[in-house]
Amino acid sequence: MTAPARTHTSAELIRAEAPVLAHNYHPLPVVVARAEGTWVEDVEGRRYLDMLAGYSALNFGHRNPVLIEAAHRQLDRLTLTSRAFHNDRLAGFAASLARLTGQDMVLPMNTGAEAVESAVKVARKWAYEVKGVAPDRATIVVAADNFHGRTTTIVSFSTDETARAGFGPFTPGFRTVPYNDLAALEAAVDETTAAVLIEPIQGEAGVVIPDDGYLTGVRELTRRAGCLFVADEIQSGLGRTGSTLAVDHESVVPDLLLLGKALGGGIVPVSAVVGRRDVLEVLRPGEHGSTFGGNPLAAAVGSAVVGLLETGEYQRRAAELGVVLRDGLTALVGKGVEAFRARGLWAGVDIDPAIGTGREISEGLLREGVLVKDTHGSTVRLAPPLTITADELRSALAALEKVLAQGV
Repeated sequence: MTAPARTHTSAELIRAEAPVLAHNYHPLPVVVARAEGTWVEDVEGRRYLDMLAGYSALNFGHRNPVLIEAAHRQLDRLTLTSRAFHNDRLAGFAASLARLTGQDMVLPMNTGAEAVESAVKVARKWAYEVKGVAPDRATIVVAADNFHGRTTTIVSFSTDETARAGFGPFTPGFRTVPYNDLAALEAAVDETTAAVLIEPIQGEAGVVIPDDGYLTGVRELTRRAGCLFVADEIQSGLGRTGSTLAVDHESVVPDLLLLGKALGGGIVPVSAVVGRRDVLEVLRPGEHGSTFGGNPLAAAVGSAVVGLLETGEYQRRAAELGVVLRDGLTALVGKGVEAFRARGLWAGVDIDPAIGTGREISEGLLREGVLVKDTHGSTVRLAPPLTITADELRSALAALEKVLAQGV
């Protein structure tokens, strides 16, 4: 008889990565092998409640049956044509996404960083062709502590030295102002400004939520200045904050909207620039593209994601369960939590340094069967799938309380 294949342990698989994978991540010591809904299982069969959801890429849970079915159906028909040809799924996807977001046109891409890079190109071209900015003089105003991706151009306007150090020379044409500061923003905008690019809520910075009226002020300022408002909703969009988009909380409509992560349902990378027709129509054939952008498989999954959001169920769940999340975190303030910021099912939790670092608290929660991830030293991010139940959410908060009480 043939001996059964040996199953590798988590420790063995982690060790096996070191010599063959570039060390650009420092993951928690868990090796996930299976997942369903809000739960994942490691190679030894231990189960964990996922309170990160792939940085919001898994808003609808692991292996959501509606999305898996859409992917299976498309896998049996057609996966890729490139944009050299039309495919029968793309028009429907673009129309439904534009309708969901209240916009006109869609530029499909793959990753979030690609969507940001695409928006930078579109904004610059619009500035030259429509606004009349002198060639190669267009500027884009961004916010300090932003996170828009890690390509060379994007890290050029990051204020995170870990993201920047050793990667220069940097792309010019960006001006940085403090986040949530309309006066500073207004001072930075001039006749060369093509766009203001901001996150409606800064995710990587620790779920930093601006003051009420800030997004409205950005919209009014950019309209007066004759430049574009580009909202990066790659993490904050598609139900996460209790509305379809984070800008919806102030009824603001940007000129360009950047989407990704959850748009692919945790199955395939899908991103998009969605915006005004007169802005996106500055692109002409040959000026920008992507072999995989808008592929039939991505369009099929993206259409199914839009279908889930059109029901409003996930937005309502995020809003209602967000109350449970805020109440639970409020009870922990002064008991190991210094402060927190939350909107919908998304929170940045600042840990008392006397208790431990964000990494240490994340490792403690891992031992309790809960997956989270730290950012910027002392902050832990919570972003569970929108399919989580109230009882599951309370159990995660109880685990956090236990870890804080025990210390590290």
